[in-house]
Amino acid sequence: MVKVYGIKNCGSVKKALNFLEQKKIPYEFIDFKKTPPNKETLGKWLQSVPLKILFNTKGTTYKKLSLKDKNLSEEEIKEYLIKEPNLIKRPVVEANHQVIVGFKEEEYEEFKW
Repeated sequence: MVKVYGIKNCGSVKKALNFLEQKKIPYEFIDFKKTPPNKETLGKWLQSVPLKILFNTKGTTYKKLSLKDKNLSEEEIKEYLIKEPNLIKRPVVEANHQVIVGFKEEEYEEFKW
């Protein structure tokens, strides 16, 4: 089963869900606001995706928390991602023991669903 993690009103999440629906790929949606990822889930994602890809440095939460001014270690970044799931680039999609972050249609087309 494909799992899509994110926030319902996020544009990239909407595009990803729309893509899956058009391709008739069944999925389960996990809302960060209701079920934030825990350390174990984050660790699983980081086995497939580098931290710098998962860490959303372009969003408003990153700017609001002034994280650019802090020299965060990898461990501190991981703690922030768990505390503030809006810092995770969305969507995070798990399928077939793989992880995709964000939405790029070409990537989704080539992915082994």
